[in-house]
Amino acid sequence: MRICAVNWQDIENPLGGGAETHLHEILERLAAWGHEVVLLCGGWPGCPPRVTRRGLEIHRVGTRQTFALHAHRYWDRHLADRGFDVLYEDINKMPLFTTRWRGPQRVVVVVPHLFGSAAFQELNPVLASAVWLSERPIPWMYRGVPFQAISESTADDLVARGIPRGDVVVIPPGVSFDHYTPDPAARAPHPTFAYLGRLKKYKGVDLVIRAFARLARPDAVLEIAGAGDFRPALEALARSLDLGARVRFLGFVSEAEKLALLRRSWAVALASPKEGWGLTNVEAEACGTPVVASDSPGIRESVRNGETGFLVPHGDVAGLAAAMGRLAASPALVQEMGTRARAFAETFTWDRCARETEAHLTRVAAHGGRR
Repeated sequence: MRICAVNWQDIENPLGGGAETHLHEILERLAAWGHEVVLLCGGWPGCPPRVTRRGLEIHRVGTRQTFALHAHRYWDRHLADRGFDVLYEDINKMPLFTTRWRGPQRVVVVVPHLFGSAAFQELNPVLASAVWLSERPIPWMYRGVPFQAISESTADDLVARGIPRGDVVVIPPGVSFDHYTPDPAARAPHPTFAYLGRLKKYKGVDLVIRAFARLARPDAVLEIAGAGDFRPALEALARSLDLGARVRFLGFVSEAEKLALLRRSWAVALASPKEGWGLTNVEAEACGTPVVASDSPGIRESVRNGETGFLVPHGDVAGLAAAMGRLAASPALVQEMGTRARAFAETFTWDRCARETEAHLTRVAAHGGRR
């Protein structure tokens, strides 16, 4: 097949995250298996506009803020006539309505998750309204288009918005469990909790800090890895709760530092109201580390409550603290849950994810043209 994927960012973008990891794990495998694969995405100041990464041809245009303004025009000028079989749009910011882009190719949409009203928790009212409004036409602009959702929660969200369930296939992400492996000797000697991800308001990191502050364990530590514009507010919150050096802001961490953090932690915490899946949860589980998280859409599918970690109602700070407390009080429970977490993570492979995507795209391309 000849496939052109469209996403706001690529994995090398400093603002890239789980959605970009998911997309690259699929696209780079498709390229390795002999398909012609191109990625059209946004760039960042000073980035090279064209690169090839593991057989994947990457075209960068505009930035995170301007990609939507440039993408359609770039497609028309440089890519529309290359005879792609499939245009594979990843909607993890705002939809680009690629069904209106010219060409004979079929359109397939992959959706990690849609923001919906959650946009108002992160953005100012004007931008939040723009994101919310951009999602409203999806059922009409993508009528009859095949969808891929990364979780049943995302599929349910699409159906609730008017997408027929028969048009949606669910293909969960994988995890690199040959890289994310347990190391019992690396576990910290004292209760250590971690958050890994962007420091954005909607991620609920403030709830993690408030829950941690309730722990009656002065030897416990919370390590927060990641960058984002909400960091100053989170640092101020930690100071106001008199947590001192017990809460450590690590900033952006390398892959090696991330792996070390996952291995030494007694649990990873995630308290966002909605995720597509929770890739960091499964990476932690692959390292034999339990997860304490909100029982939110997407997240609840990447954690088995009472087996690989604990799920608590979103916003329940006391419940989050109680779950942390159970683990902090019992290294044996941490080890027991960690063993089950590793076994759970091993059921998710990127090869399976990419093969199922390849089969789906092949079925779609075989129809030829648009519906």
